[in-house]
This record gives sequence, C-alpha cells and structure tokens, in this order.
Amino acid sequence: MSMAQEHSLGAAIVSNREKAAFVVCLCMSLFQMYSAGIGLLQTPVQRSIHLTFVLAIIFLMYPSRFRGGTFIDMLFLAGSLVGAGYIALFSDAIAMRGGKPMPHEMVLGIITMVAVFEAGRRVLGKALPILALVFLGYCFIGRYAPMMFAHRGYSLERVVQHMYLTTEGIFGIALGVSSTYVFMFILFGSFLSGGGGASLFNNIALSLTGRMAGGPAKVAVIASGLLGTISGSSIATVVTSGSFTIPMMRKAGFTAEESAGITACASTGGQFMPPIMGAGAFIMSEFLNVSYGLVALSATIPALLYYGAVFLNVHFMAKRYNMKGTDTNVEKIGAILRKDGHLLLPLVLIVAMLIMHYTPLKSAFWAIIAMVCICALKRRTRMGIFQIGDALADGARNAIGTAIACAVVGYIVGSFSLTGLGLKFSINIMELTGGSLFLTLAMAMVACLVLGMGLPTTANYIVTSTIVVPVLVKMGVVGISAHLFVYYFGIMADITPPVCLASFTAAGLANADATRTGLKAFYFALPSFFLPYLFIYSPEILLQSATVWNVSLVILRAFLGIAALAAALNGWLFRPLPVIARPLLFVSGVGCYSMFPPLQVAGGGIIALVIVTMFFTRNRAGAMPMERQA
Repeated sequence: MSMAQEHSLGAAIVSNREKAAFVVCLCMSLFQMYSAGIGLLQTPVQRSIHLTFVLAIIFLMYPSRFRGGTFIDMLFLAGSLVGAGYIALFSDAIAMRGGKPMPHEMVLGIITMVAVFEAGRRVLGKALPILALVFLGYCFIGRYAPMMFAHRGYSLERVVQHMYLTTEGIFGIALGVSSTYVFMFILFGSFLSGGGGASLFNNIALSLTGRMAGGPAKVAVIASGLLGTISGSSIATVVTSGSFTIPMMRKAGFTAEESAGITACASTGGQFMPPIMGAGAFIMSEFLNVSYGLVALSATIPALLYYGAVFLNVHFMAKRYNMKGTDTNVEKIGAILRKDGHLLLPLVLIVAMLIMHYTPLKSAFWAIIAMVCICALKRRTRMGIFQIGDALADGARNAIGTAIACAVVGYIVGSFSLTGLGLKFSINIMELTGGSLFLTLAMAMVACLVLGMGLPTTANYIVTSTIVVPVLVKMGVVGISAHLFVYYFGIMADITPPVCLASFTAAGLANADATRTGLKAFYFALPSFFLPYLFIYSPEILLQSATVWNVSLVILRAFLGIAALAAALNGWLFRPLPVIARPLLFVSGVGCYSMFPPLQVAGGGIIALVIVTMFFTRNRAGAMPMERQA
C-alpha cells in the first residue's frame, strides 16, 4: 500500500471514529436526560450504563499511539461494552447471590478494571491512575506494609469482587454522583454556553469593572468566577475565559505571568462558588447525607470572601502601579441585560427549585429544558436542532473527564473500605500530632495540597475527603466544616506550586513562564489562604447554628484579615505603605484568623488604626502611584 493510500485510509478511520464518537455522545446525553427526568433506574444499572458510555467515548476519542492502535482501541472498546454492560444486564442476579463472583465474572472484572485504568491514563494522565494502582496494590500486599498500616491481605478474587461486583469500588458513590448530578449540570453548562451564556458573563463583568483601575484583571476575576461555578473544572474555565481576558490584561500593563496567575486564581475559585461549586457540592451532600442546599449555603460566604481577596489584591496592585481600565467602548449593564438577560433565567430557575427542595437532578433537567425554550425567545440566541445536538454532544464530551476520574477514584475509596485504612490513618495522625487540633489541621492542609496535585476537581475532593476527613472528625470537627476544609485546600492545589495545572494552563495561553505563573497565582490567592481555618475555629462563617451578630463579627474579622494581607503584599492602602506598616499589617491580618480572641481583637484593632491613618493621609506628599519597572 502506498503512502498516499495509507494517509487516505488513516483519514477515513479518523473521520469515522469522530462520527461514531459524536453519535455515542449524543446517545449518552439523551440517556442521561431520560433517566433524570422521565425513567429513574436502579443504582447499579444507572452507574454501569453511564460507565459503558464513558469508556466507549474515550476509546473512540482518545486513540492509542502505538502501531496497530486501532485494533487495540477496538479490543478495549469491546471489553468495556461487555464488562461494564454485564453489570447493567445481570445486576439483579448478582445481588441475589450476594455478589459472590462466578468464574466468568472474574474475567469480566479484570477486563473492566484494566479498561478503566487505561481510559483514565488516556484522559487524565498518569498521576491519578498511578495513585489508584498504589492503593489497589495495598489491598494485596498489606501484610508487608509497615506495622501501623498492615492488614492480612486479600486474594485476587476478593479484590475483583469488591471493586467490580459491589457499589464500593468502580461503581461506588463517586461514579453514582457523576452519573446523575454532575453530568446533568455539566450538560446544562454546555447548553448555557451554546446559547451565549459565556459571552453574557464576560460582557457583564466588562460592564461592571472594565473602566476601573486594573479593570481587565477585575473583569477576569468576575467572568472566571461566573463561568467556573458552572464548568466543573478550573482548567476548562481558564481556557474558556482566559482567551478573552488575558490579552486585555496584557494591554492594561499586567505582565504575562500576572495575567495568567489572575486567570488561574479566579478560575479555580469558581469551584467554591455556589450554586454549582464545580459539582463538588453534590458529592459532599451525598457523603454528609445532608441536603445540597445546606452545603451550598454554607459555602456561600467563604466563596465571596475568596473572590473579595483576589479582587482586593488586584485592586491594590493596579492602584500601586497606576494601571488604567480598558479604553474600549463598554456597554452599559442595562443594555446588556435587555439584550441577553433572559439567558440568566434558567440559573434563577435552578436556585428557585433547589430552595423549594426539588432534587438537584430534577432542577438541572428542567433548567436544560427551560434553557432551550428561553433561548428561542430571541432570534440571536435561538438554538436550532443542530445547535441542540451539538450542545448534547458537547455535554457528554465535557463530562467524560469527571466521569472517568470518579471511576478511577473508586479504586482508592474501595481500598479504604476493604482494608480499613481510613481508621488506621486517623489513629496514626492523632498519635503524631499528640491530639493537637491545630497541628492536625496543618498536616491536613499539606496533605490536601499534595494529594490534590494533578487531579481534577471531583477526583481531588473524593481522594482528600476519603483520606483526611475521618482524621478531623475523630478530633471533634463538625462534618461539614471538615469536608469544606479539605475541599478548599484540595482545590487550591490547582494554583499552588510545584504542580498547579490551572496555572500551567493559563501560562500556556499567555506564553508565560509556568513556574513564575504558579507563584503569581499563589500570591493572588494568599490573602484567602488562611480562610479555611475559620471553618473549624469559627464555624459561624458557614452559617451553622449562628446568630446574625456572630456571623457578622466573623465576616468582619475575615474581611479585615484579607484586606490587611492584600495591602501588605502590595504595599498600598490609599497610598504607598510605609516600610514598617507592611509587616505590621501582615502579622495583624494573620491574627484575625487566630483561634485566640485577644489576638483577633488586637489584629483587628491594629488594622482599623492603619486604615484610618492611611485614609486621612492619602493626599500627602509622596502618595503618588509608583512607576512600573520594565
């Protein structure tokens, strides 16, 4: 066969795979819509069909790079269909015999487990599959582990049965949430973007802050926050918003690293922001066995404080170096809302239905239906049959990363439930810290930052909550405080060096140095880095059994701490800060987060004194902005 013929055959294969992937994505989204709003299925059936679709899409969309890769892909595809589909067809029979594996089920289990690992490697890279492989190996060789983590070890039959035939492993709660809430909200995000929602968020942000000092950076903070809460991925938000905001920031005088760092920091924060919280809220509500509304309500004030910290940091930097706003014509907010404000109605519907105690699944289903109907009200946003088909397919494509991460994480969660590792880990951490809550929190923070490196949001939270939360709960920490603590710091790994995927992605868009971008993103987030400690020591910030007065005091204390840290980092508060004021403000800002009331009062008092002094001396000589070094 000539090279021209080989090239033609390769192009034909690629084209056919793309068409097949599109059809499978379309079918997957239609299945998810059906199961969410019309015909509810049994748990094993729902999860296994979901995983079957996911594996099929991955082996079609992510071809093997080895010679003869198409044949390998078809083998994996066939094995996935048979292995995962078997659970859907015979779930009742498996349950009737208590999950005891038949000889052929051992073969199917091994095939499915290998397929999940390979699919995870193709989509997520090596980090999460290797971590899962380590935990899976621990199930077999636990008798050789150090005494503090030793167990008797399990046979291949027992491990395959636990991971494949029960809802403790691959088909566990993580995949269960992916197959319901997470998929539907990602699908809603695809419809929102298809109808023009991304452009609407950018225009709103530009109108509100575009002309302020450092306006383009503030546009990035707001736009990335609005997009981030829906996208479910800080990296996806960086790509979506960064292509618009990074060039604007560069034009306004921010360096490439600063522009990329701000985008990464703001995009990551979207994972904390209700109503959707990057899908993490749904998993948290399942783990805690509480309503989704309670989780979203608890996360609201911390999310707003996080964005307040990033916003103030950007503002002080812009004032310090006299950075102007955008010089382009900015449309007024009223005109934007008159033109495209109807696209916000499905979001209002989601919030209203959740407040009325409808399930998140049902809320997302009707929000998607409403999105199509509302977009049809105006010609410029109307979605035809092809646009609806594209949105359905895009939703499935966007969801497969989260879905396969949840399946791979099932090995880690299953290893904990099989070996009792969680209890061992809790006991050993408490012994190492001598029962000190503060030391335990510090170790938990470091563990979350390390465990969260390189993991997508959903997998990140499942891993950190499985390993770290039991330790905190044993120390007497309230469940929702412990979960939000690890959720916050796990996600902060996306912008914390040395491995910070959101920062690296933004650096690529800005053509900036990746390491310096990671440091800049950490710099912009630093004023809020101590915020999760308030979840533990001042749970009023989570609106847990607190009076309005107590909540107000905690918010004031947190805001003063954020403002002080942002001012100290930038050397600006109404005017350039005197040399002695910067360390004084930094220490006082940290004091606001302290567990000791005298330090809280002292820190807040010093900050208030400095603010008043700097305000009344803002017009004195030497208060002009500084010149930016080239």
